[in-house]
Amino acid sequence: MLRTAALKSSRLAIRSPLLSSWQFVRAYSSAPKEFDTVVIGAGPGGYVAAIKAAQLGQKTACIEKREALGGTCLNVGCIPSKAMLHNSHLYHEAKHGFAKRGIDVGEVKLNLDQLLADKDKAVSGLTRGIEMLFKKNKVEWIKGSGCLTSANDIDVSLNAGGVESIRAKNIIIATGSEPTPFPGFEIDEKQIITSTGALALEKVPEKMIVIGGGVIGLELGSVWSRLGSEVTVVEYMPAIGAGMDAELAKTFQRSLSKQGIKFKTSTKVIDSEKKDGKVLVNVESAKNGKKETLEANVVLLSVGRRPFTEGLGLENVGIKVDGKGRVEMADNQFRTAVSSIRVIGDVTEGAMLAHKAEEEGIAAVEYITNGHGHVNYNVIPSVIYTHPEVAWVGKNEQQLKEEGVKYKIGSFPFQANSRAKTIDDAEGLVKIITDAETDRILGAHIIGPNAGEMIAEACLAMEYGGSAEDVARTCHAHPTMSEAFKEACMAAYSKPIHF
Repeated sequence: MLRTAALKSSRLAIRSPLLSSWQFVRAYSSAPKEFDTVVIGAGPGGYVAAIKAAQLGQKTACIEKREALGGTCLNVGCIPSKAMLHNSHLYHEAKHGFAKRGIDVGEVKLNLDQLLADKDKAVSGLTRGIEMLFKKNKVEWIKGSGCLTSANDIDVSLNAGGVESIRAKNIIIATGSEPTPFPGFEIDEKQIITSTGALALEKVPEKMIVIGGGVIGLELGSVWSRLGSEVTVVEYMPAIGAGMDAELAKTFQRSLSKQGIKFKTSTKVIDSEKKDGKVLVNVESAKNGKKETLEANVVLLSVGRRPFTEGLGLENVGIKVDGKGRVEMADNQFRTAVSSIRVIGDVTEGAMLAHKAEEEGIAAVEYITNGHGHVNYNVIPSVIYTHPEVAWVGKNEQQLKEEGVKYKIGSFPFQANSRAKTIDDAEGLVKIITDAETDRILGAHIIGPNAGEMIAEACLAMEYGGSAEDVARTCHAHPTMSEAFKEACMAAYSKPIHF
């Protein structure tokens, strides 16, 4: 109501010799603030774009309705989940792994309140850090929700009350995404939860059902499994880890199964019912239609995310969304149908990844400033921060087969890596896929310790068109996990030494 009233009151009907009839033109009680660039949304894409714009000399503002910067990623996504993954792994190791290493610690107890508090501490420290970066780079943070009213104008419904009108030469939409709802499930963030609720459960559920075997479900399912919950993952597809190399997906599922997580793949979820303090989930086999009812204390919905555009005012300026609700881009410089408005991150096409949004944020600002930007979408890594970690970049075997590309494979197991053996964490392998004729690296797939860090070497090699031999002839420190990457590259063009 407030926004509607403000919009109505900011228009004035006038008659002028230059106008053929009564028309409505925009009027302001006071002149709007003017900026070179305004970013709507302060998630990883948005805040990075705002800082980069300011660094390049633009007068910049960032509109964000949360009381803390960083968007979903820093507040209720990437960052808090990694804190809980790390601490739950330490708890699990102390409980089940310390004794064999010669460390006697007595009875290990979980203090869930402190574990959650430690997660919150990490989040608040990083979000305050972004606020400091805004101040350092002179980015103005406008606290509220932005609504586009023209190609260069935004009305902001302020958190403190009232509406502020601002004008910008360039606008960047970076409003991110939200959890996709699931028919037949009413989210209460207590028993039927999204990733947000999974980061704040007040006690460890006896049983948890995770609907969706993608990154979010497997990470948060791992957290609560380590803390003592009996976790069952229900996945419609025949394999977990959408987008993962098929060989690694099988290895990954075996590993998580050994940790106690149960899997029901090729299984369709029908609906749910709350009864006697439990949640009953009705499922059926995607292969033979056999029906089954699963019971849990908590159900985590992790079937993906959808673009967030509510209240953005796209219809006011003629910007369209596609069939998946993504804001449409008109060119490869992130422009929408309105040339002064660009779009980046989860709210538009492409992988919903924080680092992809960051790259787009920088590139969009560089296009605005000097006409040149760069994002190589063939080198956007993906990581699942479970234990073992899984990371990949580039093409997998199935994709190359479909494209008719001839390729070679080099792989190397961590069981043959000295550093992995010395710390008794040698599950997994490195798999390198190269062009059969040129030896250029087309894809890298890692499951094992520190996979999320190791994948950066593959990204760097691929960004510069490197070959497996280029990597193999580069000296790697000994003993390190990275030697497994080197040996996999050796296996791709010749033979490894240690396997």
